[in-house]
This record gives sequence, structure tokens and C-alpha cells, in this order.
Amino acid sequence: MRRLFVLGLIIGNCVGSGRAAEYRHISLEDLRNVRLPEVALESVKEAGAAEGKGQLKPHVELTGIIGGHIRFELLLPDEWNGRFVMGGGGGFVGTVQNAARYTVNLGYATVGTDTGHQSAEGHMAGWALNDLEAKVNFGYLAVHRTAETAKALIRAYYTKEPERSYFIGCSRGGGQAMMEAQRFPQDFDGIVAGAPAFDWTGLASTMVSIAKVLYPDPAHLETNVVTKEALQKLQAGVLDQCDAQDGLKDGVIQDPAAAHFELAKVPGLTDEQRKAFESIYSGAHNGKGLIYPGFAPAAECVPEQWIAWITGPAPQLLAKDHVPDLTFAFGTQIYKYLIFNDPDWDYSKYDFSNFDKDTRLGASFLNANNPDLGRLKARNGKLIIWHGWADPALPAQGTINYYRHVMERDTQAAAYCRLFMVPGCLHCGGGPGASEVDWLTAIVDWVEHGQAPDKLIASKKENGKVTMTRPVYPYPKVATYKGTGDVNSADSFSVRP
Repeated sequence: MRRLFVLGLIIGNCVGSGRAAEYRHISLEDLRNVRLPEVALESVKEAGAAEGKGQLKPHVELTGIIGGHIRFELLLPDEWNGRFVMGGGGGFVGTVQNAARYTVNLGYATVGTDTGHQSAEGHMAGWALNDLEAKVNFGYLAVHRTAETAKALIRAYYTKEPERSYFIGCSRGGGQAMMEAQRFPQDFDGIVAGAPAFDWTGLASTMVSIAKVLYPDPAHLETNVVTKEALQKLQAGVLDQCDAQDGLKDGVIQDPAAAHFELAKVPGLTDEQRKAFESIYSGAHNGKGLIYPGFAPAAECVPEQWIAWITGPAPQLLAKDHVPDLTFAFGTQIYKYLIFNDPDWDYSKYDFSNFDKDTRLGASFLNANNPDLGRLKARNGKLIIWHGWADPALPAQGTINYYRHVMERDTQAAAYCRLFMVPGCLHCGGGPGASEVDWLTAIVDWVEHGQAPDKLIASKKENGKVTMTRPVYPYPKVATYKGTGDVNSADSFSVRP
């Protein structure tokens, strides 16, 4: 009888013409009784409300643990559209995070994970000390195992496979996205990697190189030569020199890589402050050359953001975790716990001369910098990478360099992988530019309708209203003002020849 019941559900599944699919599903009790290898379900319950601002629509909320360590939350909407989307996390994760959780209201089944460890401090990595399993889970395995588990539970609940599967994430989530595209391309049909933290050992080196200049003495982290006033002078100097170079003086630099900027011409800075800014711009080097780039010299400097991310000191971080800023935190924590496995490692004495040897093991499970996307191409998968030019957390140039390697390896890579650089966008959003883009719709249109993203519209909202729109084009194309028309309208811009 049970077999006939399940068969009836499968036959009963139908797709309405031009509408979201309507699916029957098994009962919650049957879902609670689903057994998967090394998966323990902790909670299965109805959740959500149809009315109310900020409320999620009715769905089943399922939580569990994979392999004894990887926690996850899966949301199964009552009105399923037949698709699955997984959302990424941020920092070192450590709590169940899902950047796509909102998509349950769009009819997607969606899942997030803590990547295999529990730690409320997303910028501290003590959880990784002497725990190789935790490191590997965080590096690449937890997302893959969570995706497979989620698909199995979706199949059990709706008695049908997802028609399409997607991943969307930013920062650490962007790195997770790139790891999936490189290691497990069968997991997702479409992937969006925003501001990706993908080369952890290289990125940490740039972070540590900045820390060595700003905080040469580990015993004195309460101050450095870069004051808020110096940052304000730098911001004014960058905009004064570069803002109008793109044809429009609007507080947003369209293409910082092409802008001509001279730090020496910024007035009011001391020699020590100029040296500090040069370290932020130059990145990490050793005898072999560049390890990882620094921040774009002409990217807009937002003082409050730079204090929190790059220069410090941020009093709350200093008092709580004895780190002056997030760049210092991530750089030293990666080296201490994910590279050297030594909480006493001293950043001030490291010279990067043995970088390749020192980071070989850590890179093997942390880094997603392989430009070979051949398996993603073979399965007809699609990858969108994007990065904000004004990002104070992760150097945008590193992402550009990766994409260039992809294109060098396969000159036809734009058929399945495209990069978008978003002017005036901070880390994962916000900033002086138009930074909000519907990346999920863009990847779905590419995967399901063959509509390659040749032009997307970014918007900026203030008090809930759209105040600016701008087009963004696949790298290396850049939007340019036509010379007439509303400067806050995307219609007034075209692609630079």
C-alpha cells in the first residue's frame, strides 16, 4: 500500500503551463522517518506565515547534522517551484548561514550550513587548531555534503528530483561557489560567486603584509599612523584625481584599474601615512614576485569601512578579540590556525620567502584558484563571478586575475563563465555606487533560457526607494556616460567601445 501511495504522488506531480510547478509531498511524519547515511535529523516542523512584513511563506523547516559535525537547515516551501538553491556563508562561518534563505518565498527549496564547526566569532579560527577534519569540512567538503543531503531530502519530501539546482554566495560564500564550480561541478547547474574569498593563503599574505606595516609591534595594537583624518584626505584625493576620468564626476569611479592616480599628489599626508597606504595598495610579495594583489589604488576609500576592515583600530574588536581590524584578524588567524597550526605564530617576523612551502597543505583544502573549469563546461553549467570595485575586505584585482587565467586557459570561457565588476560597490553590497543586482534571476535566465548575461542593471536604494540605476557589463567592458540624460538612470549609459 505504501508503495502505491508514493507512486501516486509521483504520477500526481504536474507542471502548469507558464506557472510554477505544483507538487504533492509526503507527510511530516514520513519525512521525520527518512534515513540517510551519517545524517541525523534534529527537527522537522511547519514554519512560516503567509502574511506580515519580513515573514517567510509557509514551509517545512528541517535541521540536522551530517557526519556528526556539519549542521544544516533546509527549508521546503509548501508551494515549490521545482528548484533548489543553496546559499553561502561569511567569514569562518561557524553558525548555520544561508545567503539564499529568502528564496523560500520565491518557491525555492533552500539550504545553509555552518561548514562543520560551531563558533559565533566569524573572524576567529581557534576552532581549527589540531582539527584536520574541521579544516577540510570548512575548506570544501561541508558544502558538497550538505548539497547532496539537501537534494536527497528534497527528493524524499516531494518524491521528485529538483529540476535545477543553484548556488549563490558572497565573500566566503563566493569562495564556496568557486570551490563547487571547480571540485564538484555536478552539484549545481548555475553558480554565483560574489566578492569571492577563493585564494585564502594568498589573501592572508596581503592581509599580513598590511598588518606588518600598520602594526609592526604585536604588543601595541591600539594605534597606528593612519588616522580617520588621513583616510578622509585620501578619499578626497582619490575622487579629486580620478572621479572625472570616466567622463562623469559623480562620486563613483567606473573603472579604477584604468584610472590614473598618484598618491604623492594627495595633500596633507605624512611620509609614514603614504608608506602605509602604499602597503595597502601593493599587496604581498616575495623574491618570486607578487603573491597576491592589494587594493585598487583608485577605489573609493570610505573611511568608516576602511577603519573596520583595513586600518583599524576598531575599539570593540581590540577589546574583545585583541585584533585591531578585520584584515588583521583574518590574516593572522588564517596563518595561525589553518596554515601553521600554531596559535603563537608571530606575524611581525614572517617574511614570505617560504610562502609556497609553508602554505602548500593549507592551500590544498582552502584555495579555489584552479582556472580549469572544463568539467563545469562539459556538464553545461554556468558561473557568474562578481566583485565590487570599492570592496575594503577583499582586493578586487585578485578576482580579475583569476578570471584572466580562466580566459587564458579557454578563450571561449565566456560561454559558461562571466565576470562583472561593480563600480562603487563595497563588500557584497552598499557603497556610493549602484550595487544591487538580481544575480539569482541572471543565473536562472542563463541556465534555463540560454540568456547569457550581456548586460545587467544595478540599482541603489535609499529609504526603500531606487535612487540610481547603472548598467554593468561582462568584464572587461565598462559602462560610460553618454554625455546627456539623467545621470542616475541606466538609460544614460552605454558600453565603452
